[in-house]
Amino acid sequence: MTDHRATSDAMAAFGTDLHLDIGGGTGLRAGLMDALREAVRSGRLAPGTRLPSSRTLAADLGVARNTVADAYAELVAEGWLTARQGSGTRVARRAALLPARRAQAGGTSPLPWQRARARARTGRPLHTLHPGTPDVGSFPRAEWLKAARRALADAPHDAFGYGDPRGRPELRAALAEYLARARGVHADPDRIVVCSGFVHGLMLVGGVLRARRVRDVAVESYGLDVHWRRLADAGLRTSPLPLDGRGTRTEALAEGATGRPGAVLITPAHQFPLGGALPPDRRAALVDWARASGGLVLEDDYDGEFRYDRQPVGALQGLDPDRVVYLGTASKSLAPGLRLGWMVLPPHLVDEVVAAKGDVEWAPGALDQLTLAKFLASGAYDRHVRSMRLRYRRRRDQLVTALAARAPGVRVSGIAAGLHAVLDLPPGTERPVLHAAALQGLALQGLHAFRHPAATTTRDGLVVGYATPTDSAWPGALEALCRVLP
Repeated sequence: MTDHRATSDAMAAFGTDLHLDIGGGTGLRAGLMDALREAVRSGRLAPGTRLPSSRTLAADLGVARNTVADAYAELVAEGWLTARQGSGTRVARRAALLPARRAQAGGTSPLPWQRARARARTGRPLHTLHPGTPDVGSFPRAEWLKAARRALADAPHDAFGYGDPRGRPELRAALAEYLARARGVHADPDRIVVCSGFVHGLMLVGGVLRARRVRDVAVESYGLDVHWRRLADAGLRTSPLPLDGRGTRTEALAEGATGRPGAVLITPAHQFPLGGALPPDRRAALVDWARASGGLVLEDDYDGEFRYDRQPVGALQGLDPDRVVYLGTASKSLAPGLRLGWMVLPPHLVDEVVAAKGDVEWAPGALDQLTLAKFLASGAYDRHVRSMRLRYRRRRDQLVTALAARAPGVRVSGIAAGLHAVLDLPPGTERPVLHAAALQGLALQGLHAFRHPAATTTRDGLVVGYATPTDSAWPGALEALCRVLP
């Protein structure tokens, strides 16, 4: 086999000839990584040396920029290099120690970065910072057990039958009281339908919309693809609303920018995943559109209880209960495994949704519903939410403090409420950072994973779910995050 080699003029400018084997069967990225490691081991690249940019080195070597960016990212994860915004990519101060550590281990014990890399290959991350999941290790087991015992002791005989497809009346009454008090929702128990979570509720409403000959639903530019897929399964097309610095431009509905949708799916209290509440003028514009067009607003109030640096933002449904479908769950406040959600429906929609739900026969068990009713009525739910609000705020503050010290060039947004933060990254760096995180055994998601395919805006960033780890795992997850940031 012919041994083809490329030499980097950019590296030679630093007094180091970097010879890259591009024909030895190891692949371009692996060959570049081997060459850089050898340059560091031999001392030709001293600790602290700033390397050429990925664009410059790629041009000199005649390879794709992503090849160099991925190699840099993996070497950062391994500890050979460091990367900071404004400081570039440099040889790590501790890189010279890596071969010595390996020798001390006798060549048998893997280094920390090697263990993380092995975990990444097997798909078992050491830490998870995915958004959308609470700290399930903090589920209030003792209080929930008390409520379950009371629910079982007080359960009427008909609770063990098929029951009302709207859900247990005890839970609907407790939800009506809580939602009115905590979220400003106009909630008559007869207009509440219990479901198995937000996606279940969306499927039911989507089917009703299709039966009403609705064909298009406007959505936010960034959101969850599972929601868009469920609407598509119901035969509905989704089109993204435009986005600017103040959030979703709901006034575009009246301008016809998204065609003529029959409904809008939106997260007005805390936009997912970008953060921020829908401004009052845009809330009003959304309701005005629904009244004028006869359309419906599907309000996803997924984490409305958790706010930190702002006054509570009430539910949009309070502005017009006849045009807004309010959907909430216990997934963020308690645990997604409970599969407990609810819809507060306009009067004209109740019978159709109940009929659709009756056909599906997919609902939480009666005892779980009765337990949640007791949990709400006893005040245990409020106490748990207050406790978790303090815990999540501490984690958010620790995240912000750590980033200010370790990655000052990374801007953090969307942190006034909710269970996650958005970390803005320089253009073109999201993919390498995610790759480096995977090698560290850290499960992260980038903003591109939440972008609607037809959205006109794009930005690089991370969506960091700081609520997900347990208390014991949180420090390690935060440390791993700081290590991979530019």
